[in-house]
Amino acid sequence: MLSDEVDSNALISDQKRRVLVCQHTSCLRHGAGAVLAAFQQQSVPGVIVECSGCQGQCNIGPTVRILPDETWYYRVQPEDVTSIVEQHLQKGQPVTEKLNPRIHSRYYSY
Repeated sequence: MLSDEVDSNALISDQKRRVLVCQHTSCLRHGAGAVLAAFQQQSVPGVIVECSGCQGQCNIGPTVRILPDETWYYRVQPEDVTSIVEQHLQKGQPVTEKLNPRIHSRYYSY
């Protein structure tokens, strides 16, 4: 790598990882409050869990978005939180079965 090139993986690792859990009307109706609580009960160093407003994915919520990775999970339920924490936040591997197909279409075949 040349000295003036930017290593995007290094930039991501230097930023605080954030978990945004939608708390807008539709997501709340589908259990987003319990999803937020489940994430808040997990302790992951360097990860901030926050509630968010509408993320524009109302019909497939509750929506969880991981930043700075830009990973979007859909229809997340409290029982999904442990696998997202252990597999994605701790090991760096997205939970493919919960990836939002509108945003992560490469994981789905049509």
